[in-house]
Amino acid sequence: MKKIVSLLLISLILACGSSKNKRVVTTKKQRTTKVTTKPKSTSTSKSTSISNSSLAEKVIKNAEAYQGVKYKYGGTTSKGMDCSGLIQTAFTQENIQMPRTTSILVSHGDWIDIKNIQKGDLVFFATNKNSRKVSHVGLVTSARIGRIEFIHASSSKGVMTSLLSERYWYQAYVQARRVL
Repeated sequence: MKKIVSLLLISLILACGSSKNKRVVTTKKQRTTKVTTKPKSTSTSKSTSISNSSLAEKVIKNAEAYQGVKYKYGGTTSKGMDCSGLIQTAFTQENIQMPRTTSILVSHGDWIDIKNIQKGDLVFFATNKNSRKVSHVGLVTSARIGRIEFIHASSSKGVMTSLLSERYWYQAYVQARRVL
């Protein structure tokens, strides 16, 4: 917990761009530790899954409360929000500490295959032209076969919901990570 807090204090640097980019594909990266909000219990994985699902719903609801808020670099309030600020704020409202920048978030949690994306997962994009570096993050709000929706703070339209299947986002997609 202290590491996360110190990382939050140290970092506040990454912008969320929206330039077009070529398709970016990554391979499975080294798994990192998950953030947990409760001590591990001896309950079954089914009850843990239900618990994570309801927690994901709460985090999504928190993020959706900012729908329509204008984009502001470094913003974390209803006056202005950037992509990583939206993620941090939505999780913090459920007492889950998250890194503040996209560059740190991209190695947080466990890498997951696009076929296994669920509500509450984070999706990462490389939006800077001619760069493979992750520069944008969104929160999955709905995941069905062939239709993945995510909420994010677009630099041109503010906090909004988009589809991963939209050409721009599909081509900019880099990876997804599970933090819950």
